[in-house]
Amino acid sequence: MSVEPLKHVTGLQCVSCGGTCALDEVVYTCGACGGNLDVQYDYEAIRRSWSRDDLEANPDRSIWRYHPLYPVSTRLEAPPIGWTPLFRADGLGKPLGLTSVFVKDDGRNPSASFKDRASVIALARARDIGRELVTGASTGNAGSSTAVLAAAMGMRARIFIPRAAPRAKVAQLLAFGAEVLSVDGTYDDAFDLCLAATERFGWYNRNTGYNPFTREGKKSVSFEICEQLGWRVPDLVVVPVGDGNIISGVWKGFEDLLKIGFIDRVPRLLAVQAEGSAAVVQALEGDGSIQPVSGETVADSISVSVPRDGAAAVRAVQASGGFGVTVSDEEILAAIPAVARGAGVFGEPAGVTAYAGLKKAAEQGKVEPEETIVFLVTGNGLKDVASVLRVAGEPTPVSPDPEALVKVFNEG
Repeated sequence: MSVEPLKHVTGLQCVSCGGTCALDEVVYTCGACGGNLDVQYDYEAIRRSWSRDDLEANPDRSIWRYHPLYPVSTRLEAPPIGWTPLFRADGLGKPLGLTSVFVKDDGRNPSASFKDRASVIALARARDIGRELVTGASTGNAGSSTAVLAAAMGMRARIFIPRAAPRAKVAQLLAFGAEVLSVDGTYDDAFDLCLAATERFGWYNRNTGYNPFTREGKKSVSFEICEQLGWRVPDLVVVPVGDGNIISGVWKGFEDLLKIGFIDRVPRLLAVQAEGSAAVVQALEGDGSIQPVSGETVADSISVSVPRDGAAAVRAVQASGGFGVTVSDEEILAAIPAVARGAGVFGEPAGVTAYAGLKKAAEQGKVEPEETIVFLVTGNGLKDVASVLRVAGEPTPVSPDPEALVKVFNEG
């Protein structure tokens, strides 16, 4: 089934070769070179028909307040996605010598993950073209967000996960009614198997870094950041990076706002990766080409051997004038209690990786003290309790006898 292009969408353009095609010509990747596709818009038309005054008058506090910048006609009313809190984190910034640090807590989304932003637009596209079964590969977050939204939309979800996916994320998938296929291998193995299944069975594929509509949902975080800061553009936005789709989406969001005149500049981007999963940062420090890495890291949500949206991620960071840093698993784990105690935000390992990277960049003198900085927390700590307990410590055992407290606290 085909769908007529929306009036404000002009087509798709390949990130790699620059080739273009109509919205309804292909489903996923470039027919000429196989590269990832990017949705193109008629920004002048949007600019003429939509303004910041329209936004101010809109009572909707969800991702859908920015509907003119999405390539879908279907709108999901519930559960509400987006408009997650953005607030100052002086308890984290001041120890680093930084005066204006903000945290964007996307663990507040319905599935407790940033990935809900991508899933809702991808599934809306599926609905637009008449698909009822959605599949995807995931270490947990993308899958659980697909599952919760598929349930809300009355669709079916069939999710491929690596055998080592955290149990809490698997529980979410099953609770929301997804059919879960546990692959005896890595995330990359699950991804490839999912692609093969898509080709053979014709299921609609939501995979990040493959489906161009996921980037269109992820860019919504940039819209919110600017609006929540009173249209004051931050100087630096710090993003955890795995397959590269979040940071490419973040960049596109700022570019969209610039092209329709809502903002007058764009921020630099800081890409943060785990040392064992640093293909994008290595490309930024090298010749720009993506090379496979081990993908080994405690932060399962950013554990990727071959970033599926790596080329777009590299392009985004370079275009912003930004840079990348890597952090060890120990630094990532240490960021969990640091962010919890310094900002009151409970993040999973991948969720706090951006803060670990900001800390390292500040210590290396790569961040100016007076800059306005936003870092993303992309997933809630309850997603991976085992990792949290590695650094949070254990309760102090005590008997129910009040006298026992004297011994514990050395009083009396």
